[in-house]
Amino acid sequence: MTSDVNLAQLRALVAVADTGGFSTAADELGISQSAVSHAVAALERALGAPVLRRASPCRPTPLGEQVLPHARTAVASATAVRAIATRHRGGLTGTVRLAAPATVCQALLPGLLREWRAAHPQVTVRVFEGEDDELPAWLEAGTVDAAVLVDAGPLPPGAVALGADSMHALLRRDHPLAGQPTVHVAELEDDDFLLSEGGCERHIREAYRRAGTRFTARHRIRDLNTLIGMVHAGVGVTAIPALALTMLPADCVLVPIRPAVHRTLSLTGPTGRPWSPAVSGLLAGVEAGVTAGTGVTAEAGVTAGA
Repeated sequence: MTSDVNLAQLRALVAVADTGGFSTAADELGISQSAVSHAVAALERALGAPVLRRASPCRPTPLGEQVLPHARTAVASATAVRAIATRHRGGLTGTVRLAAPATVCQALLPGLLREWRAAHPQVTVRVFEGEDDELPAWLEAGTVDAAVLVDAGPLPPGAVALGADSMHALLRRDHPLAGQPTVHVAELEDDDFLLSEGGCERHIREAYRRAGTRFTARHRIRDLNTLIGMVHAGVGVTAIPALALTMLPADCVLVPIRPAVHRTLSLTGPTGRPWSPAVSGLLAGVEAGVTAGTGVTAEAGVTAGA
């Protein structure tokens, strides 16, 4: 090792690993691409081996994978120290990386972002969309600073329970069941079922298990917009959370399924490390609750999709 590792080098490593490239990392950090390249090169000289594979996208080497969690912790700690100083002077500042499922990004986050922008104009919130099962790992690894988790276990102090969201059958408006108040999952067996491979799959299987009905998926779709598009085109039917209401074309409807299956939504920071002051400040102001099955928030002036 020829020199000490410094924060600028670690910040450059994190930015390249997160964005997948030196140019995008430079935009993220607000510095030149050359400065990012020099910082990473200096880190590699200090460590005596490469930490990134120069490809498209850039990915950490085995050494980089080991260094990255510590680099994230160092960068987050430095950011928290600056934020504490700012808050001590009477303000709240910083950047919060927030992850959430697609339906939450569409229905709940626009209103929350407006509320946060008005209350804390010096805080920048960057949104990352992910699958339900990806988000806990992102949060604990330090890839994001806060997340909306689905059916989370015990939550740390300061976490906000946003409420419950129920599963609905997604049908074309001209489907024979579209006008029913509810649809039993057994009634969907006459149609090709399109299975969402995201976090919704376990909720769908749970509904069929509780009904004692055999479940068969005709197609497996990962992207929610693709899933909605295929139902819209008449390819089949599916079941998705009620919060997806804001994403639907006019000729598609949501009908509650039986047996009813719900998912809980919680807004939280990580459990394994201290929260940044910006995360704590944002969550402290959230008192919204999701009204089960409606796709709208019930409090704090936030309306889904508004």
